[in-house]
Amino acid sequence: MNISVFDLFKIGIGPSSSHTVGPMYAAKQFLLNCIEHFPLDKIHSVKTELYGSLALTGKGHGTDKAILMGLEGEVPALVDPENIPNRLKRIRKNKALKLLNEHKITFNEEESLIFFHDDLLPHHSNGMRFSVFDYEGNKLRTEDFYSVGGGFILNEEQIQKDPENLVPQLPFPFQSCKELDEHLTKTGMKLRELMWINEQTWHSESDLRDGLLNIWGVMQESTQRGISSSATHLPGGLNVRRRAPDFYKELMVNPESTPAEMLDWVSLFAMAVNEENAAGSRIVTAPTNGAAGVIPAVMHYCHRFLKDFNEEKIITFLLTAGAVGILYKEGASLSAAEVGCQGEIGVACSMAAAGLAAVMGCSQSQIANAAEIGMEHNLGLTCDPVGGLVQIPCIERNTMGALKAINAARLASRSDGSHIISLDKVIVTMHKTGQDMMHQYKETSLGGLAVNLPEC
Repeated sequence: MNISVFDLFKIGIGPSSSHTVGPMYAAKQFLLNCIEHFPLDKIHSVKTELYGSLALTGKGHGTDKAILMGLEGEVPALVDPENIPNRLKRIRKNKALKLLNEHKITFNEEESLIFFHDDLLPHHSNGMRFSVFDYEGNKLRTEDFYSVGGGFILNEEQIQKDPENLVPQLPFPFQSCKELDEHLTKTGMKLRELMWINEQTWHSESDLRDGLLNIWGVMQESTQRGISSSATHLPGGLNVRRRAPDFYKELMVNPESTPAEMLDWVSLFAMAVNEENAAGSRIVTAPTNGAAGVIPAVMHYCHRFLKDFNEEKIITFLLTAGAVGILYKEGASLSAAEVGCQGEIGVACSMAAAGLAAVMGCSQSQIANAAEIGMEHNLGLTCDPVGGLVQIPCIERNTMGALKAINAARLASRSDGSHIISLDKVIVTMHKTGQDMMHQYKETSLGGLAVNLPEC
């Protein structure tokens, strides 16, 4: 286990962690690997080949744009989303790239950024192959990368390594809920305390605290942008109308003061974040972009409807949710291209349910029960984005994931924490279900809702 909560909660841009965030990281990393072997100015041209799901839905998910920004040296957490359109216009007009913002080369996008819709690289559906050439046309280096979900990337060498070699010496390593429970039983610690100690493998206490609070801050900012946006429609060609701004105004003008009002507020929060994601704005990958609204919506629920959602409870929520996310990353997948949307909305729902249960003061067995319920009722969820865009059904699906998470946590809080199906068994089941799922339902836009859009 070498995963930090900051690997699961990445600050980046929309619309997709696997198709936008991961490829941007991969493009830059490839060039950084190149300059370990030869000077950057030896490169005359670069070629990128996209395979599988990256090719099939890459245009709608902004993979081409992310690759170009990565080659110019950008990373998702720091790139200015507002400047990307003008930079893309400059690249395409001048037919030139500035590699790592240092070395200018000619670049013909049609010849140098190729989508192979019918081919796959061997290890994962989200495959990329980068190559660079010298002034005489000789290949200097080629390298395959895989975007394996949640913005994580692996190159060919990394993906073939024995996982045992990747485990750092953490104070409390775990790859299953059973191992996690054993640590907690032996030490008497709460999950938040164990995660706090493990995270100090990478971060000082002050950096850890500030980093987690900053994650919540960015989530709040994306929510606020979503509810106050002046834009009426989302980009991409489907003519999907932004609903969060009007939804917010309606709730403010006509409050119901009924239990059902809570459902509306939670739905609004999730919708606001994912409309921002669909627009390519800055959001927190949690644990993916397509599911980025679930955890912020449940945290906003805590802030609005529960008492005293203070900094300590924010940290407890994120560390607990992060621990559950690690279990899915270790035991299954966060990639819709590998296991369908159960690996995105399903995992986010499970993480949020655990975080909320912890904030509500539940026991460890109740927290695990909440996480198990959150996934159990998302098993088999397909990924079938209409038009290859993270809009239909993705935005509304975040509202459903958030509401399920709240229900899961509350159900678990009303029980003694015992459950016949363990969280570990549910994670194994999710992974097996994803393996059994037909290819067209795994982020290809070749099945489901994606091919049943009415023509009018």
